[in-house]
Amino acid sequence: MVSLADMLSQQTEDQLILVDLLDRPTGSMGKLACHQQGRLHRAFSLFLYRRRGGTTELLIQRRAEGKYHSGGLLANSVCSHPRVGESLAQAVPRRLTQELGVPTDVAQGLDYREVGSFVYRTKFANGLTEFEYDHVFAAEFDGTTEDGTLAPDLDEVAAVAWVDASELLEDLQAHPSRYASWFLTAAPLAMRQILG
Repeated sequence: MVSLADMLSQQTEDQLILVDLLDRPTGSMGKLACHQQGRLHRAFSLFLYRRRGGTTELLIQRRAEGKYHSGGLLANSVCSHPRVGESLAQAVPRRLTQELGVPTDVAQGLDYREVGSFVYRTKFANGLTEFEYDHVFAAEFDGTTEDGTLAPDLDEVAAVAWVDASELLEDLQAHPSRYASWFLTAAPLAMRQILG
C-alpha cells in the first residue's frame, strides 16, 4: 500500500506561498508540510463555462480517488496553488494544462476573471488540513482543443463533464456531501458572475 508521503513525494518540491488573512505573503513551505501543519496558504479555484443555446454549462471534475484528500468528490474545473515566485496569472493556465490537458497556447489565451476570494479551513480524516486563501476565477471556454477532446491527468482527475449550471446549483444544495468542501463557497461566487 502506498503511504501518504509517497503519494505526495512528487508534489513536495512545490513550495506553497504562506499568507495571512489579508493574503499578504508570510513565507513558504513544502506542500506536504503545509497540509500536515494546517498553515494558511494561497490557492485558486477555476471555473470554466460555456454557453450552449439558452443554457450555461460548467466544466466540473471528479477528483481522482488517489488524491491526498477529497478523492472521488466533485469539484470545479481546476483547483491548485501558485508556486513561490509565481503569480496567479501564471499559475492558473499552467494548472489548466497540467490537470486537464488543455494545450498551453489555448490555456494562456483564455480571459481569466477573478470573481472573488475567501478563506476556508477543512480538516480531513487522514490528518491533513486545507487552510486556504482561495482566489476564484472564471473563464469562458468552448472546450475546443486541437483534437477536440480534453486529456485529464488521471492522477489528478478521474472524470470531467459539462453540466447545466442550474442543475448543478440544485444538486449542490440538495447533496453538498458529493462536493469538495471549498466548492460550497467557490461555486456560488463564480456562478453569480457567470449567470449574472
